[in-house]
Amino acid sequence: MDENTKNQIYVIGHKNPDTDSICSAIAYAYLKNQTDEGEFVPKRAGSISTETQYVLDRFQVKTPEYVPNVKTKVSDMEIRHTQGVKKNISLKKAWTILNETKGTTLPIVTDDNMLEGLISIGDIARSYMAVIDSAILSKARTQYKNILETLDGTLYVGDEEAYFEKGKVVVAASSPEVMEAYIEPDDMVILGNRYETQICAIEMNAGCIILCGDAKVTKTIQILAREKNCSIIATPYDTYTVAHLINQSMPIRYFMKAEDLILFHEDDFTDDIKDIMASKRHRDFPILNKKEQYVGTISRRNLLGIKKRRLILVDHNEASQAVDHIEDGQILEIIDHHRLGSLETVMPVFFRNQPVGCTATIIYQMFCEKGIEIPQHIAGLLCAAIISDTLLFRSPTCTPVDCDAAKYLAKIAGVDCEEFATAMFEAGSNMKSKTAEQIFFQDFKVYEVDKMNVGVAQISCMAKSDLDIAKGKLKEYLGKARKEQGLNMLFFMLTNIMSETTELLCEGEGAEKTVKEAFGMEVEDGSVILPNVISRKKQLIPSLLSKLQK
Repeated sequence: MDENTKNQIYVIGHKNPDTDSICSAIAYAYLKNQTDEGEFVPKRAGSISTETQYVLDRFQVKTPEYVPNVKTKVSDMEIRHTQGVKKNISLKKAWTILNETKGTTLPIVTDDNMLEGLISIGDIARSYMAVIDSAILSKARTQYKNILETLDGTLYVGDEEAYFEKGKVVVAASSPEVMEAYIEPDDMVILGNRYETQICAIEMNAGCIILCGDAKVTKTIQILAREKNCSIIATPYDTYTVAHLINQSMPIRYFMKAEDLILFHEDDFTDDIKDIMASKRHRDFPILNKKEQYVGTISRRNLLGIKKRRLILVDHNEASQAVDHIEDGQILEIIDHHRLGSLETVMPVFFRNQPVGCTATIIYQMFCEKGIEIPQHIAGLLCAAIISDTLLFRSPTCTPVDCDAAKYLAKIAGVDCEEFATAMFEAGSNMKSKTAEQIFFQDFKVYEVDKMNVGVAQISCMAKSDLDIAKGKLKEYLGKARKEQGLNMLFFMLTNIMSETTELLCEGEGAEKTVKEAFGMEVEDGSVILPNVISRKKQLIPSLLSKLQK
């Protein structure tokens, strides 16, 4: 995740979002982007209903991305973008990079940035202090170009791309007679400027000779070396320094850790990795993206400075209705038209709550207050939300402000409210093609009252036949839904827009009794007809909760 994505502010509605929840999120994000600094992005906390999808398609608006929760992820952390290195570079070069970057661990990657291993400062130190083996250079298959780089050397004979694969490293500070006793074929021999010792080493089939102190490389020596297939390297360093540095030319692949790596992915939740990081001694942990490519490293201290996801909530202020793990997010604003719910914030927030029929109405007012022109597609979304939430102005929650707003927005959007409403409701009323689960979660909310969880779902249709189909599918499903959602009681409103009545389905111990007490009507076979009741917010919820709170 890039920095721009990290800095985004999500504008998001409730779970199982209705048209108001989605359209208000889109419209308010647009408004905030015109008036405030930052990047405001509309999101959704649940599936889109067919009604809402019709509205989005009608005005050619992209469906907001689904956000299942707002738990912090590795991608929300400050990732150290340490450049990956190739496994053939020398220990010296790796050490230099770590010192320049002030890092402790280097990731080793392939050409396409796949992680191959890690090498730390400790690994490099151990390679220098713990290895006492004159043949280690050949065992590590050290490339000549690494040796040249480490010794600031010049190659007079040989191939810098070739590898030193046989023999040991020896320092020839003795006479030729003594050298013959310990120099073997393929050895790498460190020499000075004595011509006779150079000749001796070549004649003894050394694989490479290193001439120290800017020793002169004569043509005779070069010719003989080529005949014997012996490489010649000249370096400005003295014999002691070369002997000290030579092991630093070994490739890091020989010492890197390639198995049992502790690594994480950008999408991992920080809660899931905290304990793992705390239990390991090393400081830096590699991070991979979805393609399993290396992107950077994190350390334990990065957990301390992690930023919470910043949120603006629209059309709700209930913790039970909010996107999962809302407690891990930072709420900046709430724009709503419902009762005060159970959300708590650490810091003060901008909270606008008005007794109108729709959140979109409030957002329309905010456009007007700030003097921001409403584009056609935004006007269409806001108008659709008001029509949906007020059931085309039939709901008792509807106010003159809602009606005026919808009619003004309809003109900008180029729609007729009556015709638009009919098309919208018909799009959302096709119950034949929907499963019981889809119908149930089309508009479902949970309320907390006296340590009880009460669920209330609603569908609104223009035709009784659609409601009958829905009822048939829901009757067997409600019991299962109540248990799965952990609810004490469950109510489902089958609302007929044309007749302005609701058939209320009841599920759970005490549900029928509560309805009887609230409305004075008997429940038969788990349902009751409530005349002139079409609003969940204003007519059903207050009546039910008032009885449950006693």
